[in-house]
Amino acid sequence: MKTVYIIRDTIGNNQSLATHLVIDHGRLLYSGHLLERGWRDNQKNISCVPAGTYDLVKEYSGKFKCELWEAKGIPDRSECKFHSANYWDQLNGCFSPGEARLNIGHDTELDMIYSGDMLEIFMNAMGSDIRARLVIIDDPN
Repeated sequence: MKTVYIIRDTIGNNQSLATHLVIDHGRLLYSGHLLERGWRDNQKNISCVPAGTYDLVKEYSGKFKCELWEAKGIPDRSECKFHSANYWDQLNGCFSPGEARLNIGHDTELDMIYSGDMLEIFMNAMGSDIRARLVIIDDPN
């Protein structure tokens, strides 16, 4: 079973930034960056997901009209999906992969670039699997 790692190095009020990896039997299949909302006590739609280990399931999203990976078993939360977004305020407690961090919003926050491309690469790395494990680690140095 593949394991998806989110290793947060920046946890702020508005956004969290992380390294995003997919490992399968010790082999690195994917590496990128990840953007989430900031930590706000696990409040629905406005907080990143608490650090921990969760199940991931690939399922159809009516909102996005495609199959996406969703984290399951998060206390008091649902619909925490991996999808493309460039800015933290485009996320409602979800995960956005990206190639790099860059301030494209001309504010004080770093954003994700090439999110759609990296989502596709992430989805390809996950292959035909429909289940995986998600490990979120808070490591703000």
